[in-house]
Amino acid sequence: MNVALRDPRIERPAQQHLGFVDCDVHPYFRTPADFDPFLSARWREHRRTIGGRSRQGLGRTSLYPRMSPGNGMRGDAWPKDGSPPGSDLQLMREQLLDLFDVRAGLLAPLVGGAAAERNVEFGAAMATAVNEWQCAHFCDPEPRLKASVQVTIEHEESAIAEIEARAGDPRFAQVNIPPRGLEPLGRHRYRKILAACAANGFPISLHLGGTSGHASTGGGWPSFYHEEHPSYVQSMQTLVTSLVCEGVFEEIPDLKVVLVEGGFAWLPSLAWRLDRHWPRLKAEVPHLKRAPSETIREHFWVSTQPMEEPERPEDMLRTIEWIGPDRILFSTDYPHWDQDDPRYAFKVPLPEDWARLIYRENAMALYRLD
Repeated sequence: MNVALRDPRIERPAQQHLGFVDCDVHPYFRTPADFDPFLSARWREHRRTIGGRSRQGLGRTSLYPRMSPGNGMRGDAWPKDGSPPGSDLQLMREQLLDLFDVRAGLLAPLVGGAAAERNVEFGAAMATAVNEWQCAHFCDPEPRLKASVQVTIEHEESAIAEIEARAGDPRFAQVNIPPRGLEPLGRHRYRKILAACAANGFPISLHLGGTSGHASTGGGWPSFYHEEHPSYVQSMQTLVTSLVCEGVFEEIPDLKVVLVEGGFAWLPSLAWRLDRHWPRLKAEVPHLKRAPSETIREHFWVSTQPMEEPERPEDMLRTIEWIGPDRILFSTDYPHWDQDDPRYAFKVPLPEDWARLIYRENAMALYRLD
C-alpha cells in the first residue's frame, strides 16, 4: 500500500489541485533488454555485445551521491519485484495518477543512449526504440500519459525524421533535448531540427541533465556533488542565452521552449543582465529586433520542480509575477526522492486564477491537450 495513503496527516488534495497536469514524470525500463523488441537485429546485437558509448568520458560513477539509492529515487517507489522505480505502471497510477487525479502526465525518459551516444547511428536507433517503448509500455495502456519524442541531435537526418514521424500522433506532446550537449543549442548546426519541432507543432523540452563530455562547470570538473548539483541550472541559463542571442526565435518565431527541473527564480536576473548589455552590443547582434526579456517572456515556459524556497515566501509571488503566471507549468518529478507534492509545493497561497493556470490551464494550452 502506498505510504502516502497510509499517512493520516495527509488529506485528499484541495479541489483546485485535482486534475492537474504533471509536466515531468520519469518512466524507466526494467532492463536494457526492454528496448530490444523495437531495435533491428543489427542494433540488438550491438547493444548486447558492444553496448553504449556515452560522451561522459572516463567517469564511471553515478551523477547522484552513493547514499541516494537508485539514482535519487524515493524509497516507496520500488516495485515489490525489485524493478526500478518508474518501471511499474500500476504503481505509478497508485502513487501519482490516481492519488491526485492527474489529468495528463508528460513523460521524460532519462535514457542516455538515445541522446548522448558517441555512435550516432546507434543513438538514432535507440531514440526510435525509446519512443516506441514509451507508447507500448505507458501511453497505450494509460492514455493520461503523453510521450516525449527522443532524438539524437547530433544526427540531423534521423532527428528530423523522428520528429516528422511522430507529428500528429496524439500520444506525443513534445520533443526532448538534454541541455548539456556538444555545443549550445542556438548554434546554426541545430537550426533545422528546431525548425522541424516548430513546423510540426512540438514544443521542445530542455530537461535538466545530459552528458556532453565537457566539464560540468565553466571552471572545470567539480570536487563534490554539492558543486555538481547547481551546475545543472547553469546549463539552463547558458541555453536560454544561446537561443536568444543566436537569433533562433527571429528565424523560428513559432518555437516554444520548456525548461524542466531547473527551477525558475534565476530567470528574471538573467533577463535583466541580457537587457542591460543589449543596447551596448547591438552592433554584434543586429538580428535581435527587441529586448531579450521580451523574447524570453514570449517563447519560454518553466516547470515548478525543484522550486526555490526564499526565506520570505511572498518573494515567490513577485518572481512569478515577473515571469508571468501564464508561463509556469506544474511538475512533480515522480519518482525522484525530492519530487514535489501538489498539496504542499507552494509555501505561499497562490491567487486562485494563478493556481488554475499553473496547475492545469497553461499545460493544457501549450500541449493542446483535450
